[in-house]
Amino acid sequence: MGTLWIVSSGPGCAAQLTPAATEAVKSADVIIGNAFYLELMGDIIARKKVIYSSMGKEVDRAKEAAELAADKNVVMISGGDAGVYGMASIVLEVVEREFPKQEVIVLPGVTAATAAASRLGSPLSGDYVTLSLSDLLTPWEVIEKRLDLAFQMGTPVALYNPKSKGRPQNLSKALAIALKHRDGSTPVGIVKNVFRDGETKCITTLKELAEDDGFVDMHSILIIGGEETRIWKEDENVRGIITPRGYHRKYVY
Repeated sequence: MGTLWIVSSGPGCAAQLTPAATEAVKSADVIIGNAFYLELMGDIIARKKVIYSSMGKEVDRAKEAAELAADKNVVMISGGDAGVYGMASIVLEVVEREFPKQEVIVLPGVTAATAAASRLGSPLSGDYVTLSLSDLLTPWEVIEKRLDLAFQMGTPVALYNPKSKGRPQNLSKALAIALKHRDGSTPVGIVKNVFRDGETKCITTLKELAEDDGFVDMHSILIIGGEETRIWKEDENVRGIITPRGYHRKYVY
């Protein structure tokens, strides 16, 4: 019996893979994944047997990977961290139900929230919440409830899948909920295509973003600051976003 590896590819290029993930890919007999993420892998998957899949085929992809792993070392590529809005859950569910003897190893990766945070400064330095605005698998009523509770907590909130052509209003609805609990001056950081070609970022405020969210698309990650989050400025130069972890309450510096 082979091994089924669920490999997290991080936010983009192969340089963001962990060494363990890189070794798994190099040792694979077969690599399978969403074409978008596979195309970001570059030369590391050259000369390998690669099976390209597409959005909406996650269940089929998981079954095919498990079937192939009966006698091969199979790597399922998942963007970001496979356990955070990635392929780990559906692969494990399929294995649990249909291939219970199959060995599965999940390798972690850099998820989009922490990748974006690194480009913005330190907006997620303590407790924070991650939420997806995609209602393809979660009813919007549930997402609204979670948003309302999250913004009441006073911690930063990272929003995945903020806006797409199929659901352009979800972000504006989420921002309206945020403004019920957060001041309009709350810092917001947006990073598009983090660690990929065409990466861009924007630091703004909750009020300004609610008035015009045209910068945001499906390839963006939003981080809405918490109660203590601030924009770091030197004169008019915006350096980034900082959420104090709390050292100022214990130390003098």
